[in-house]
Amino acid sequence: MEEKSRAAMKPVFIQESNMITPLGYNLDQNFEAVYNKQSGIQPYIIHPNLGTHNIARIDDKSLPTLYQSLPIENNISRIEKLAITALAPLFPEGKKASPHSLLILSTTKGNIQAIANQNITGSYIPSLATNIANLFGFQKDPIVLSNACVSGLMALSLAKRYLQMDLVKEVYVLAVDEISIFVQSGFHSLQALSPDPCRPYDKNRKGLNLGEAAVACRVSTEKKNDSIRIAGDANINDANHISGPSRMGEGLYLSIQNAMKEALIQVKNIDYIVGHGTATIYNDEMESIAFHRIGLSDTPLAGYKAYYGHTLGASGLLETALLAACMRKNYLLPTLNFEHIGTSQRLNVITNGETHPIRTALKTASGFAGTNTALILTKE
Repeated sequence: MEEKSRAAMKPVFIQESNMITPLGYNLDQNFEAVYNKQSGIQPYIIHPNLGTHNIARIDDKSLPTLYQSLPIENNISRIEKLAITALAPLFPEGKKASPHSLLILSTTKGNIQAIANQNITGSYIPSLATNIANLFGFQKDPIVLSNACVSGLMALSLAKRYLQMDLVKEVYVLAVDEISIFVQSGFHSLQALSPDPCRPYDKNRKGLNLGEAAVACRVSTEKKNDSIRIAGDANINDANHISGPSRMGEGLYLSIQNAMKEALIQVKNIDYIVGHGTATIYNDEMESIAFHRIGLSDTPLAGYKAYYGHTLGASGLLETALLAACMRKNYLLPTLNFEHIGTSQRLNVITNGETHPIRTALKTASGFAGTNTALILTKE
């Protein structure tokens, strides 16, 4: 009864999306770049003491032309500029948010660079959310979701619940994180960074590359011809370790299982998976075990982080927006830099894009402290 009642709740759909990344300044540009197997990962020196690392960084020279027409102050932080520039196209011709609209900000670190600039209060993530909400005329207090690397995906899950409970009429989900010395040195200390462009699920993977992005999606109960439904979602924490995932993929397995139950679908219904695919030894292995346990070893699987690097709190929303575009176009975007399977369980990692009907897809994410999120998307 519980499963049927959840599935019978008001349908919620992903509507228009926009993104600012090293590969483009809107969804179409980014889809085209990934379609052509372009990567934004390049050697870069973020600080002399850290040396050269492969990262995916947005070119600041292009940003002024994107936000110069927006009513924003010149002295705002770079991360605010990225976030505002991503969200602005969802408010054309000076449109403001309605009284029934909600803003959810997803980020892992927010404006962490403010601390380096001796601006402690400027680093408060709620202040970042409030500044953005005020600019676009949101009357409701914004919600901040900062739950490691599942933040962007979990924000869509939260948006779905607010809409189904009739607390709001539409939700704007905004996800942003930028590369900083703090973040780069943190992952360096964990020995999680690859000296080369990352290789998700490959046996020669050496770790992750960091990236940055700003992504915005509008979510509502309005059904359009190109709307993608969030048919099921689940968030399970395996509480295994502060940074290491459960070796058996328990949290991810349960998240996928529960999301499928809500969507009332079976394994055979899933046409395409976009995994987390960080290219770290333990994350990719854990994912393979979880997918195997649920029966998804043969389902076409892709990971997008060899294009964008790991964009932290923005990664889930970035990859979901691309996945929704795949579903609209009936096209499977491939995994870059994959050659030979490097996990204990078989995975159907696709390396060449192809036209293929996608009616149901799975998006997953996992993060520090054992967090796991799964979303089932359907095209009706």
